[in-house]
Amino acid sequence: MEHVIEINNLTKSYGKHRGVIDVSFCVEPGDIFGFLGPNGAGKSTIIRSMLGFIHYEQGEIFLFGEPVKSLGSKMFERIGYMPSEAWFYSGMTVRDTLKFAADMHKVDASDEARMLCERLQVDTEKKIRELSLGNRKKVSIICAMQHKPQLFVFDEPTSGLDPLMQAEFFKLIDMYVAGGATCLLSTHVLSEVKNHCNRIAIMKEGRLRKIDTTDHLTKSGAKHIRMLRDGVEEDFVYKGDLNDLYKELEGHDIGDILIEDPPLEEVFMHYYEV
Repeated sequence: MEHVIEINNLTKSYGKHRGVIDVSFCVEPGDIFGFLGPNGAGKSTIIRSMLGFIHYEQGEIFLFGEPVKSLGSKMFERIGYMPSEAWFYSGMTVRDTLKFAADMHKVDASDEARMLCERLQVDTEKKIRELSLGNRKKVSIICAMQHKPQLFVFDEPTSGLDPLMQAEFFKLIDMYVAGGATCLLSTHVLSEVKNHCNRIAIMKEGRLRKIDTTDHLTKSGAKHIRMLRDGVEEDFVYKGDLNDLYKELEGHDIGDILIEDPPLEEVFMHYYEV
């Protein structure tokens, strides 16, 4: 099966400043691939290298099985990219902005744009300067989606969106992926990768710390324990065999006990502490 994205040993530095170091991973067709890490982890550097916006010192990047350096501008006909901060001509209307973006891809995307504007509740007659941050974010999403690309690349797409629009955004992603698209989602919001991604790469300080399926990464043997033991409230994470815990509790007065999976933040935090 041909990888949609294949990155091998990518290294990019900014003079004396750290960029990314020896990063390798693949994104398969139909993936909703979560690219997770705090700000400054190197996610945007990898995306910009992948799209040819910046030059890198070492490594190889392939999109749809072809080297990025040989694709040139034609690769954007197959990609819908949304940067973390999008800039538009402030005097243009939303309608003209969307048409301008579609013309760059050499497609008539008016029907798709109309559907997306309805779903995301965007007023196409307003000028860009009149829009809130959230509505400008929606316009950026529509620009990335309207030409129905084979690969979506989203860099922090939901910041500035209210919860209802965040939910609608992911419904749209699911719809396009069901139709054959692939999605790379760069984010630092843990719940987004937990709820929507099937595979996850975890970045820290320019290095790839872990890559695996979402189910495997979030399936921890640890349990979050809250209990009232001998009149004392206790709250802790237990990583051993629960049968050993039950034996330890014999002879104690257990007034109450709650055993549950730990919060997502606790599951991922040790990757950031490595």
